[in-house]
Amino acid sequence: MYPPQPSPVSFEHLPDGLGVGVAAPRLTWTLPPGSGRQQAYEVEVDRAGTVRRTGRVDDDTHVLVPWPGEPLASRERAEVRVRVWTPDAAEPSAWSGPRAVEAGLLAPTDWQAVPVGAGWDEDPEAERRPARVRKDFRLDRPVAYARLYVSAHGLYEAEINGRRVGDETLAPGWTVYPHRLRYRTHDVTEHLTEGANTIGAWLGDGWYRGKYGFDGGTRNIYGTDQALIAQLEVRYRDGATLVIATDGTWTAAPGPILTSGLYEGETFDARLHDPYWCTPSAARTAVDAWTPVRTGRRDPATLVAPMGPPVRRTEEIAPVSLTRTEDGRHLLDFGQNLVGRLSITADGPAGTTVVLRHAEVLERGALATRPLREAYAIDTLILSGEGPLTWEPRFTLHGFRYAEVTGWPGELTADMVTARVYHTDMRRTGWFECSDPLVNRLHENVVWSTRGNFVDIPTDCPQRDERLGWTGDIQVFAPTASFLYDCAGMLDSWLTDVGLEQLPDGTVPWYVPVIPGAPMWTPIHPGAAWGDAAVLTPWTLHQRFGDIGLLRRHYPMAKKWVDLVERLAGPTRLWDTGFQLGDWLDPAAPPEDPAAGVTDRYLVATAYFAHSARHLGRAAAALGKAADSDRYANLATEVTEAFRRRYVLPSGRMTSDSPTAYALGIAFDLLTPEQRRDAGDRLAELVLADDARIATGFVGTPLICDALTDTGHLDVAYRLLLQTECPSWLYTVTQGATTIWERWDSLRPDGSLNPGGMTSFNHYALGAVADWLHRVVGGITATGPGYRDIAFRPRPGGGITWARTRHETPYGTAALSWELTATGLTARCTVPEGARAVAELPGCPPISLGPGEHVLEGAAISAVAV
Repeated sequence: MYPPQPSPVSFEHLPDGLGVGVAAPRLTWTLPPGSGRQQAYEVEVDRAGTVRRTGRVDDDTHVLVPWPGEPLASRERAEVRVRVWTPDAAEPSAWSGPRAVEAGLLAPTDWQAVPVGAGWDEDPEAERRPARVRKDFRLDRPVAYARLYVSAHGLYEAEINGRRVGDETLAPGWTVYPHRLRYRTHDVTEHLTEGANTIGAWLGDGWYRGKYGFDGGTRNIYGTDQALIAQLEVRYRDGATLVIATDGTWTAAPGPILTSGLYEGETFDARLHDPYWCTPSAARTAVDAWTPVRTGRRDPATLVAPMGPPVRRTEEIAPVSLTRTEDGRHLLDFGQNLVGRLSITADGPAGTTVVLRHAEVLERGALATRPLREAYAIDTLILSGEGPLTWEPRFTLHGFRYAEVTGWPGELTADMVTARVYHTDMRRTGWFECSDPLVNRLHENVVWSTRGNFVDIPTDCPQRDERLGWTGDIQVFAPTASFLYDCAGMLDSWLTDVGLEQLPDGTVPWYVPVIPGAPMWTPIHPGAAWGDAAVLTPWTLHQRFGDIGLLRRHYPMAKKWVDLVERLAGPTRLWDTGFQLGDWLDPAAPPEDPAAGVTDRYLVATAYFAHSARHLGRAAAALGKAADSDRYANLATEVTEAFRRRYVLPSGRMTSDSPTAYALGIAFDLLTPEQRRDAGDRLAELVLADDARIATGFVGTPLICDALTDTGHLDVAYRLLLQTECPSWLYTVTQGATTIWERWDSLRPDGSLNPGGMTSFNHYALGAVADWLHRVVGGITATGPGYRDIAFRPRPGGGITWARTRHETPYGTAALSWELTATGLTARCTVPEGARAVAELPGCPPISLGPGEHVLEGAAISAVAV
């Protein structure tokens, strides 16, 4: 008998193997259901016809397996396949399908390209019209293959012979540009032809030099130039090579994009567009329009390959309604708050100007643009008069559900406008649904807010003049995000930038990448919950994806943070000094001061100090750093004891008699068993006294349902989940929300907008409750790194009669569906191959489960109503 064939291998956390940035990429494969546990494996690597095999390796690991053999050289390509042995099979499995991996440019000396852009003088303080750049060249013999390695100062879209290269958007994305600028590798063999060819690119300002940030924004954050960095490498069939790199022989010209900004939107004049601009025929007919480029400088050592997928268009949504106003404007509702831009098809006389405006909500029937602040979100198309034109902006994104169209020539019908959804193209890995339709809509809102805010970096909001990588937001949301999507590569990349932006003393910025901000945020100073992302987010990713290498890379950053807080706290072990945000956006805080919550912000800071020290000790243990493990475990104990002395009263209550204070004490394991029991009872009492309405902000909200559940108050946790009065999770759903709001009352019960200057309708942080949905209602919990160990532990309540949860773990599908019947609870569990599980159904002893499908019967549930 032969084991079933394993899946083709994947490399690191990348969607494919083209242009990897590491010479020894780790390998992952999965085993199909029914395979049995892997006992051994063999990897085969074919390098240009030279085949090497590892031989049988007695190891059951098949997630992020070390690269076998010699590292790849720059540009080197190999095909990899694997076969496995299982205990019940006498022979190995069939080989997996081959999967190609190809290294990018791994050494600085591989680069010949320099930045090239507009050769004319520009006013660095003004809006500048974007340039296009191009180069004509000839290929004098048949091509075997070709690669384009490409990046930019700013944003780019590359073309060869009039055909777009790749499908990513807002490339090369946003990193800490002085230290890391991504390039991407494209196979452009099919773009080329023997004879005359043209390569070119559209350019945009993007984050590099566009106006970005709050309080009016800042221009030229990273430089004043706008430039392409590209290297086309061609190998002929006879083995000869040709390199076409950006240099002083390229030419530039202003393009038909008149203005472009991530906040402002884009203006495109079709009268100025030659559709053949990037073809050899255009080079013959419009030579005089192009002038020599200006070359710039870029240290090639800072050019890095991607660690995750790019931003792409992932969906198209048609309007659900189209209304024409008396003055000729058209208002479109797409039924979903999304992040993207409009694609329109218009036809009219030359010079006709069509204006597109965007907003998340309506106020008195019109676009509510006040929450956008200075992100004007206006796109403009000027028609050429040469027939129908289908157009969408290139270098901007908007957060919107509603759009207003003015200046439309003739009749506008719904088929002429489409909303295109853009975000980092992560693989979806998690699903949840249950018998309560409002809870299902809440979960769907969490998914949409993840999509809208995972745009190359994890942002706070996608619509207003902000859109920054706030550390505190992703710190609380990473457990939810890592269930819903394979975000390991994207967040690993962002954490690398967090480490680069960390100050020498260990301070972690409030948001990364760091850009100029208000005095509240600069100069940078340490803050609890936000800075703790340096410790807690790598730990979460290690637990969810089983990546010990990720944990090791970010350990120095985590250690520097905890060591800093230890110095700030001093011998008292209490972090009770300095600026803190506390339980940010506690609903009791006034709109104009979101940090003025009811929980002592130093209680929050000290709680996080203990929590991060404890997790740093665990990380050290996982990495084999025994001395560090002991040191930080002891530190966590000292801080915990100091927390009790300062913040827990002899009566058992806490100095801040608030839900967040008790949730922190319980969830972060800061209390003695007796204090924990009292804290759970008091927490439940506070929640019920407020009729189960939310009274927590960014810090308390992700913890409160777990704190109630773990202290015997599951019924109160369900009461809190299912509340529909403001403030609550389901209040937003009953108000028609299709994403998670920043404030519990971003839209107030009377239909008015929250008057605060910070009011977003697409923020994922308060959606961190979805992690509780996945683990407690849905019942799937990772108990070992990468879900190699799983607990199926559903806790029914709240009148919910069934739930279905599924997660694509690194080892394969884990799923649990349960239903309450007249005789008890019936559960169906799926354990992926290579994993172990324990089922803990209500009223039943734990049961160990191996890989495969299992049907289990639980005890009768006597009280499931609210």
